[in-house]
Amino acid sequence: MALIDRVKNMLLTPKTEWPVIAGETTTVQSLYVGYILILAAIGPIAMALRLGLFGMGIGVAVISYIVALIMVYLLAWIVDALAPTFGGEKNFIRSLQLTAYSFTAAWVAGIFHLIPFVGGLLALAAVIYSFYTFYLGAPVLRKCSQEKAAGYTIVIVLCAIVLGAVLSYVLYSSLMGGGMMGAGTMGLGPMR
Repeated sequence: MALIDRVKNMLLTPKTEWPVIAGETTTVQSLYVGYILILAAIGPIAMALRLGLFGMGIGVAVISYIVALIMVYLLAWIVDALAPTFGGEKNFIRSLQLTAYSFTAAWVAGIFHLIPFVGGLLALAAVIYSFYTFYLGAPVLRKCSQEKAAGYTIVIVLCAIVLGAVLSYVLYSSLMGGGMMGAGTMGLGPMR
């Protein structure tokens, strides 16, 4: 399916798109090259444009992009590992599909980084919608019961929040010169 059609369907008709996705055969590579690498770049590009292409803007954008690429993969492993707990089946490719396509709204909303404040609120709404699309897709791709899909979604959302925070901290710390000590020399450390 064409990228634009998939994005449109995930944003407007996710409930009917999940069975279509379930019927597709794919690989980790094709998901990354044809979908994840492209959509995950929207927010970082918008962020770089807003913050400026020079200085911290490009660095923050690159780190955000790396976090997104790693996070979708690691979260898919968590989704797959927890599937049997919620009555589902283990299948990493299906877990990666569920994770990647669920992130569609959040990734597309990355364009709102161009708009101060209001853009953040719109992006937050898109993240919540992404969680909803995960909820819709879990019974279809992970074969968990509809009754367990809500609990599964809540656990995955909590894992995503923790994973995102940890990845961001580790990457920002390592790239900023060894943690908050290095960040402090750049004026980014804790205020005293």
